Amino acid sequence: MSAKSSRKNAVKNAKPQVKPGLVLLASSHRVAPGLLTWRAWETLRSAGRVLAGSGEHPLLPYVLDAGVAVEVTEAVARELVDAARGERVVWLAAQDGDERLMREIGRIAVEEPLDIEVLHGSYDLPGARLLDLVSVMDTLRRECPWDREQTHESLVRYLLEESYEVAETIEEGDLGALREELGDVLMQVAFHSVVASERDDETAFTIDDVAGGIVDKLVRRHPHVFADVDVSGADEVNANWEQIKAAERAAKDGGEASALDGVPMGQPALSLAAQLQRRAGRIEAPAELFPAGDGVGERLFELVRRARDEGRDPEAELRAISRVFRDRVRAWEREQSVQDG
Repeated sequence: MSAKSSRKNAVKNAKPQVKPGLVLLASSHRVAPGLLTWRAWETLRSAGRVLAGSGEHPLLPYVLDAGVAVEVTEAVARELVDAARGERVVWLAAQDGDERLMREIGRIAVEEPLDIEVLHGSYDLPGARLLDLVSVMDTLRRECPWDREQTHESLVRYLLEESYEVAETIEEGDLGALREELGDVLMQVAFHSVVASERDDETAFTIDDVAGGIVDKLVRRHPHVFADVDVSGADEVNANWEQIKAAERAAKDGGEASALDGVPMGQPALSLAAQLQRRAGRIEAPAELFPAGDGVGERLFELVRRARDEGRDPEAELRAISRVFRDRVRAWEREQSVQDG
């Protein structure tokens, strides 16, 4: 082998030169341990020392499997800083962020300059915070006396209340509050799921089952997106949707499907009437089937039909005028208070 070739091999096999300093390697607990960026793995392999504060650190088995030696130590900020002055030190930060340690290291570095880098070895994917919700609900179910006592039946009223609050924020245009109200509804979904997961029969399910079910349904009912069905516009999408739903109901019930199957009869009467009329209209039910008469119920049902014919949502219309009435009464009350005062 020539001297030139020997020099080339020596350069090729040499460990990359890295300057002294401290790398705080952060990772997300919402990502499977060991799924780190290429830069994170390169940093681990090239470090002079790799330290962790606990032998239970979730990254530890994977780093060791990669052939990287890790020292488990209860090192304090001063020790880490001193060690990093002579070589490149990587600290496997705890997944809670090691906030107190980070602050102390930062305080020392202000007085004694040191090359410090915070390296994020993994990042949350969209939707990752849903994992936190599942974890919190599991903890509450185990440790909170009130949460432990709840059942599907006891939680129904909260789901309805939270849903109405979402509707109210949208109707009032309070989009700033919408995020919080949607979170309350999402919490109810998670709550029902954790209750269901505790059963040991065929009715048990988890929140993953809930999510998987709706994903399957959305894919199945959107063949124009996920399959090779062509549509000309939104009207044809709706028509396909109803055909697919009818086929699903027939397969589920094992008999002749009705256009009214699945309409929840427990919903408020005004929205119930509107939904029944909407479903009946899709199959062109004859006019004589619609109630007609002088009774209050018949007149209300007719008003719902007229609102639908005009392209209006009867529930939204009545709620809107109810808010006007509420504001008028409150204004009158204030005037009376001023006069009486």
